[in-house]
Amino acid sequence: MKSYRKELVFNTPTRRAYINITPDVENAVIESGIKEGIILVNAMHITASVFINDDESGLHNDFESWLEKLAPEKPYNQYRHNGFEDNADAHLKRQIMGREVTVAITNGKLDFGPWEQIFYGEYDGKRKKRALIKIIGE
Repeated sequence: MKSYRKELVFNTPTRRAYINITPDVENAVIESGIKEGIILVNAMHITASVFINDDESGLHNDFESWLEKLAPEKPYNQYRHNGFEDNADAHLKRQIMGREVTVAITNGKLDFGPWEQIFYGEYDGKRKKRALIKIIGE
């Protein structure tokens, strides 16, 4: 069995963003040389997420509206966590959207269903953050 590790680096110009990282993940599968196995992709920060869904701008706007209703950014004083950083909402948004995804690799490709894509979700951007890609297989 082989393993492969790669980090993706992000520095979004906005506080929140959704980035389709599927091409980066597919390239990592090719670089790994692994034809059959499992890939894990996870956010390495507690105010970001990795998730699978459709790459459709209306849906991404719906995520934003829905998450703002569940964990509004402001007023900052509604959260006990806020103090040094006003990012409590980002921690909650990450909890909702999830830390990681796992995808099967079959015949050297991500074994997706229709329309599935992998996204990095940023909820407290404007600084350097990372996501981990870990592939295990043969």
